[in-house]
Amino acid sequence: MSQFLTNIGLGFVDLGIVVLVLLVIMIVLIVLVIVQMRSLKALQRKYLRFMNGSNGRSLEDEIGRILEENARIHQENEENKKEIDHLYDRLENVIQKVGVVKYDAFHQMGGKLSYAVALLDEKNTGLVLNSVHSVDGCYTYVKVVKKGKSDVDLGAEEQKALQQAMGQ
Repeated sequence: MSQFLTNIGLGFVDLGIVVLVLLVIMIVLIVLVIVQMRSLKALQRKYLRFMNGSNGRSLEDEIGRILEENARIHQENEENKKEIDHLYDRLENVIQKVGVVKYDAFHQMGGKLSYAVALLDEKNTGLVLNSVHSVDGCYTYVKVVKKGKSDVDLGAEEQKALQQAMGQ
């Protein structure tokens, strides 16, 4: 054996030291094998829990089903966005703001039976209705409003209803 060590250039090394170094290396390797076995067992437990009640084919089918459902949900989401945008476009032209002022047009009548109503959309476009009640009957007038302005002069009550509708 020492002849072997001499042939490879390690003739000056004591055989006991070589045995001792090999023993330490063997102990380190045994420890590493034990650590790897524990890691493998933990991984095996996770694998068994993941695959519980299924085989590889059914797992593949399940993943395919999830991908199809995800695509369907994505498509429905896009359709919902388009519908919401369409609703917002339509809501711009819907009456959203209302102002009402009741008043007594002729002081002898009493009861504040006359009224002015402003009906506006988001852009403050709409109309002002003025209903004047008198002893002879009821008269209703309509004045068009565009962007908060009327093309016809508004009475005090009509102006107040318009400002109320615009939140002023």
